[in-house]
Amino acid sequence: MPRVLLIEDDPAVREGVELGLRRRGHEVRTAATGEAGLAALGEFRPDLLLLDLMLPGMNGVQVCRRVRADSQLPIIMLTARGDDFDVVVGLEAGADDYIIKPARTEVIEARIRAVLRRIEEPGGGRPAVEFHGDLAGLTVAKKGERVALAPSEMKLLLHLSAAPEQVFSRQQLLEHVWEHNYHGDARLVDTCVRRLRNKIEDTPGTPRYIQTLRGFGYRFGPL
Repeated sequence: MPRVLLIEDDPAVREGVELGLRRRGHEVRTAATGEAGLAALGEFRPDLLLLDLMLPGMNGVQVCRRVRADSQLPIIMLTARGDDFDVVVGLEAGADDYIIKPARTEVIEARIRAVLRRIEEPGGGRPAVEFHGDLAGLTVAKKGERVALAPSEMKLLLHLSAAPEQVFSRQQLLEHVWEHNYHGDARLVDTCVRRLRNKIEDTPGTPRYIQTLRGFGYRFGPL
């Protein structure tokens, strides 16, 4: 079972999530602060990070940015509020998904499995796609230099590029990439698109690859 590092300052939430995941067979390490969580990363080597957004001292956004500086470890943000601003800030920092607390263990487990499937089955059986160099497996290169993509970014890129010029609605992308079915999570798609454009496009404001068709959705532009 996947190893999970949980960074959460609320003792009740921390203990409840840890107990629920352990009962489902996960090996879990917990930390009450961002600083302690970062210290545990190298020693514990988790498969996924569950990260509370509101932490004392170094907050969840700062932790997420620190992790993303040198790692593509899957990250799910935990937030006590469904406020769009909080969620988008966390996603912009590099999180792959988010969960609004309180959440049942089965919901957390489902989100963990969905995020990890983006790594285990990155191409969904589709052939590799080439752009700005080559894309093979989980390696993306732009002008000969490797581009580090988070799991959600890689899965989105693979899904769009496997069908060039086909338009996918936000709802379709939510279902195929994030395995969500709630239309309110469209911000996951929009934020991930922005992050991906900033990494692979020469001019993110006028994208060549990840294109928007206003009122319809997104497509991978013709090469």
